[in-house]
Amino acid sequence: MNDKLDSLLHKMQELEKEMMQELRRKETEFLYEVRQRKVRFTEEAHTRHRRLSKRIHRFLLDSTFLVLLTAPIIWFCLIPIAFLDLVITIYQALCFGIYGIPKVRRDDYILLDRHRLAYLNVLEKLNCEYCAYGNGVLAYAAEVAARTEQYWCPIKHALRVKSIHSRYRFFFDYGDAEHYRQQIEQVRRSFEDIPQKSDSTTLPPLP
Repeated sequence: MNDKLDSLLHKMQELEKEMMQELRRKETEFLYEVRQRKVRFTEEAHTRHRRLSKRIHRFLLDSTFLVLLTAPIIWFCLIPIAFLDLVITIYQALCFGIYGIPKVRRDDYILLDRHRLAYLNVLEKLNCEYCAYGNGVLAYAAEVAARTEQYWCPIKHALRVKSIHSRYRFFFDYGDAEHYRQQIEQVRRSFEDIPQKSDSTTLPPLP
């Protein structure tokens, strides 16, 4: 299955490495460091951030009426998101061991670190962490679903896919019946590329 799609995905991985290098440079630029999943700002950065913090009453006054009116709707979404988080966690805990699929590390996707930003007030921190949790759960669920699809139906689509997931490059071409029947057992267990342990907060050193 070494086709042009594999080449493009390899380029995407290289771009991801470059992005991680750029994030590492941002640590120096904005006076913070990430060590053992904790963010530490310098005292200079803390002082600067506190000066830029917006008081809660000003934050509310600057918000439009319709934004405030729809806020409960946004927060209502927390219920199905939290339920999805619970269901996905239980599902992979019970099934992935049976299928022989490596479990997805939840902590690699749900990152709650924006509350450490002193230039955000309490409401802003709460909103930011909610966004991080919601998007993290969806990304976490997408990865669990991707590994599940690789096991049960690793076949690419004939129709154009808007966004491909992390396991798509291992799938059989649409209509390739011979390889599907010959190699399905091999492909549904091809997870050797997934590291056993990872730390999403560890960035590579600067070159």
